[in-house]
Amino acid sequence: MSRRPLTAAPMTRRGFLAASVLGGAALVACSRSTSVGASGGSTGPGAVAAAEAARPHTGRTVNARLIARAADIDLGGTKAHTLAYNDQVPGPLIRANVGDDIAITVDNGLDHASSVHWHGIALRNDMDGAAPATPDIASGSSFTYRFSSPYPGTYWAHPHTGLDTDYGLYVPVIIDDPTEPARYDAEWIVMLDDWTSGVGTSPEQIFQGLRSMGGMGHMPGMGGMGAMPGTPGVGGVGPSDLLGGDAGDVTYPYYLINGRIPSAETSFSAKPGQRIRIRIINAAADTAFLVALAGHRMTVTHTDGFPVVPTDVDAVLLGMGERYDVIVTAGDGVFPLVASAEGKSAVARALLSTGAGTAPDSAFRPKELTGRVGTVDMFTAATEVQQRPDSDLSLSARLTGSMMHYNWMINGRRYDQTVPLTVRQGQRATLTFANDTMMWHPMHLHGHTFQVIKADGSLGPRKDTVIVKPMQSVAVKFVADNPGIWMLHCHNGYHMDAGMMTLLNYVG
Repeated sequence: MSRRPLTAAPMTRRGFLAASVLGGAALVACSRSTSVGASGGSTGPGAVAAAEAARPHTGRTVNARLIARAADIDLGGTKAHTLAYNDQVPGPLIRANVGDDIAITVDNGLDHASSVHWHGIALRNDMDGAAPATPDIASGSSFTYRFSSPYPGTYWAHPHTGLDTDYGLYVPVIIDDPTEPARYDAEWIVMLDDWTSGVGTSPEQIFQGLRSMGGMGHMPGMGGMGAMPGTPGVGGVGPSDLLGGDAGDVTYPYYLINGRIPSAETSFSAKPGQRIRIRIINAAADTAFLVALAGHRMTVTHTDGFPVVPTDVDAVLLGMGERYDVIVTAGDGVFPLVASAEGKSAVARALLSTGAGTAPDSAFRPKELTGRVGTVDMFTAATEVQQRPDSDLSLSARLTGSMMHYNWMINGRRYDQTVPLTVRQGQRATLTFANDTMMWHPMHLHGHTFQVIKADGSLGPRKDTVIVKPMQSVAVKFVADNPGIWMLHCHNGYHMDAGMMTLLNYVG
């Protein structure tokens, strides 16, 4: 695969690949003033090491190796030359218990610097996989990430470099609690993705098209950007009531579940009557999915790894980076699990097979997609993971953008000009995402989990990624208990590369 190189400079972050793609568009490195302080104190390596020591440790080590390189992937009769871990999409499952030492060696066989970010895990700052906290891995080099997870849950990992988020570089990560009562008979891990690499317009070409043609579809009064002549993949996205407006910027040739196109879907086998835990992960770059299992109701049990009061729904909505765990009681037959790409008139799908039967056509949409949809406002964190309601610090992340030039910002600044948000160890913060744009944004905070404050002021689920609709605000609470420097950004890969990212820094 022909790729332009990404310079392995320690101060370079997401979006700087775009500068080379656009022939010098100025996205420059973040100032060294945002780096972690000297050893010792409340923000430096000494504090990071102390936070790691305070996490549970079992004494057991889980080892794995990820090899990032170009690979030819079979999507189900359709071949794609792309980037992948260990020559497969998704990459191999990484699984450990709470408190296990996790040692993952990453061999970078790409032609540019890369990294692995452990999405959602409240791990030590210097192993987060996002520069400047963790240096990127140079082409041809290896690095071993070593950390433990204090919380069980459904997580995943992906690069935090350039436009690599829209390739096949992602793996599921499951952290188990061995003391958790077994309330299900089988487990199904489902990774959703939007796919263009090797079969359509490249991510770099898409980004160049977005920057050159602008986000005209997101101007007030316009219901969606039509397809842009000469720029396949850009535009052509419709509105979504669930997302409050335009559903995205990019249409894709395919939408995948576990690396397969809808006409060549994967199948999960179980027995009728079994309780199945489905762990759903949205690894897409620009697509929210509405997910339903034909002929079944779902009981939502977890959001972004944390338990909620069990809630019955017909379908769940996932923005990029979000995860939902659901329980279903399997019927008898063959049932499609359908992930409808919001606003994009296409689906991804897989099959649950428990007996004899024939699957419907690959474009089939079950009636459950139009039933009771689980969204963040519907859920409440389980009692054991509720956070205290008080706070002693207010922070604001105002989401802004210059639509015509495809610039996306936080607090009026692109990442190359960011002024970090700051906290002190032990503070209880309220962070408000105020969306002043005509586009929805899935906002993700590294290294922490927050509790969403519902519109009525009550506390909702614990999460690390939350959808913020156009012209609306979402407030969350979190405890500053993980020192270091952390990324805060939109998990739309193209918005992120265009600048919608800042830092949360511990000071003092």
